Amino acid sequence: MEKYGKLIQAAILAVGLLLLGLCIKSGIDNFTNKDRRVTVKGLAEKVVDADKVTWNLSVTYVGDDLDELFKLLNGKVDIIQQYLKDNKVSDKAKITVNSFSITDNNANVWSERRPTYRYSVTRSLNVASNDTKMISGLKEKAADALLEKGVMLDNNYANYEYTKFQELKPEMMSEAIAAAEKTAQQFAENSHSTINKIVEAGQGEFSIDDADIAYQKKVRVVSTITYSLKD
Repeated sequence: MEKYGKLIQAAILAVGLLLLGLCIKSGIDNFTNKDRRVTVKGLAEKVVDADKVTWNLSVTYVGDDLDELFKLLNGKVDIIQQYLKDNKVSDKAKITVNSFSITDNNANVWSERRPTYRYSVTRSLNVASNDTKMISGLKEKAADALLEKGVMLDNNYANYEYTKFQELKPEMMSEAIAAAEKTAQQFAENSHSTINKIVEAGQGEFSIDDADIAYQKKVRVVSTITYSLKD
């Protein structure tokens, strides 16, 4: 019996040493692999139509008689308003006529030479609309069309905005993360590993820039993600 007892004790000791060895190996493997990481970037891009536009049109004339300048500018503004009405802009936009902007040219002269005309007077219109495509097409033709009617624009500028980014954000974040994971998987395959867990992930970098077409915007999301690797 004593002999069998010693055999059992030896077997238990052997099993204990084996388990201890496995634990140590696992710990060493974990220690070895804990710094095996890969950091990748995922990109998602989408071209969208802007959903808001502010179009500014203005005319400027110079002269010595303010009353005459006011009458002249009012007449030009009336022509612009009629042009917008004829093109049904007023149905899809808010049109605002701004006050006169007056510059006394004599007050800005620092030499003995006086300007030819004392006053420069400007009047402008703002067109705000959500139909960005319509405004873009009309804006491109406005300068020539109004010149034929006797109106020379000194400003014909439109600012396009995309305001619905928050609605697009979840979808684009998913696309950016999927792109990052694909890159990480390719890296892992090349290093004979597999990706494990996400160790770090940022909120992503978002940007909205002008696209090739005036009324469109390019929305861009870049996500930076760090994955752990395992054999």
